[in-house]
Amino acid sequence: MAQYSFRDDYSEGAHPKIIEKLLQTNLLQEEGYGNDTFSDKAKKVIKSKLENNHVDIHFVTGGTQANLTVLSSLLKPYESVIAVETAHIALNETGAIEATGHKIHSIKSYDGKLQCKEIQEVLCDFNNEHHVKPRVVFISNSTEIGSLYSKKELTDLSAFCKNNNLLLYMDGARLGSALTSKHNDLSFSDIIKLVDVFYIGGTKNGALLGEAVVIVNDNLKENFRFYMKQRGALLPKGRLLGIQFLELFKDDLFFEIGRHENEMATKLANEIINLGFKFLTEPVSNQIFPILHNNLIEKLSEKYSFHIWKKINENESAIRLVCSWATKVEFVDKFLNDLSNFVN
Repeated sequence: MAQYSFRDDYSEGAHPKIIEKLLQTNLLQEEGYGNDTFSDKAKKVIKSKLENNHVDIHFVTGGTQANLTVLSSLLKPYESVIAVETAHIALNETGAIEATGHKIHSIKSYDGKLQCKEIQEVLCDFNNEHHVKPRVVFISNSTEIGSLYSKKELTDLSAFCKNNNLLLYMDGARLGSALTSKHNDLSFSDIIKLVDVFYIGGTKNGALLGEAVVIVNDNLKENFRFYMKQRGALLPKGRLLGIQFLELFKDDLFFEIGRHENEMATKLANEIINLGFKFLTEPVSNQIFPILHNNLIEKLSEKYSFHIWKKINENESAIRLVCSWATKVEFVDKFLNDLSNFVN
C-alpha cells in the first residue's frame, strides 16, 4: 500500500481551525437551511472580500452539486452549454448535466482553456431552431489540468459572451489555488466584473465540504433557492457550511491555504524540472502533471498514490500530483528523494 497520497486535495479532513470552530459552536441552536447567523455573517465577510455587496451568495455541499444546480437554473429546456472536453461537467459528473436534458458542446483544448474562436465555431454550427441553442459558457479556474486564466483571457471571453448573448459561468473548485498562484493576475473584484455566476471552492481548499455560489447577474438571482431545494442542495444543517466559510474568510485562511498548496506543488515541480522531466501543462497551480517513464511511474506507485492522467506514448505517461492544505514538506522531500534515486 502506498505510504503517502498526492491523488487530490481532499483526502484529509479539514483545517484544524475549521474543526475547532465547529466544535466551539456545536451546541448552539440555529435556524436551518442556511438561515442561520453564521451563514449570514459568512456572506457578509465574503462580500467584503469581493468588494461587492450586491451579489447573492448561496452555500452548497459540493462542486458537482454546484454545477448541476447553477446550470439547471440558467438553461431553458432547449438550451446547451459549451465547455472544453476536459471540463468536470464533461468528464467527472456522471452525465449530471445531460441527465437534465441539456447538451454539452465539448471542445478540444491543449491547455484546458476555452478561446473565443472555438466558441464562435459552435455558434456557427448550432444556429437555428432545429438545433439546441448554446446559452452558457462553462470554464474552470484553475482548470482540470492545472492551467490558469489570465485577466486578458477572461476579459476577452466576457466581452465575447456579452456580445453574443451568452452567460459566463466559472467553476471555482480550486479558485483558492488559482488566485494565490504567482502566475495569477486576476482578483476577486476582476472576476465579479467579468462573469455572470461563479463559485468559491471550499472542499478542495481546507473545508470539510462546501462551495459558495456567487450570483453576479441580477437577472439570474430570483428563485435560486427553489432550484437548490429541487436539486437537494438546501442543507437542513446549513450552519455547517456557513461556519466553515466564515472561518475560511474572516482572517484570510482561504488564501493562506491556497498559497501553501501552491508552494508545495512548486517545490515538487522545480525539482522535477531539475531532473530533466517535462510537463503536460506548465506547472502554475497546486495540480502538476509531470511526464515520466512508465517503469519509473511503476516504482513510484509502490510508495505513493497519484493519478496516471494520460498516456503520452508507448514509454511515457503524464501523472497528476496534487498538494493540499495538509501537504507537509517532509513528504514532498521524500517523494523527490525517491524520484531522484530511481532516476540515478
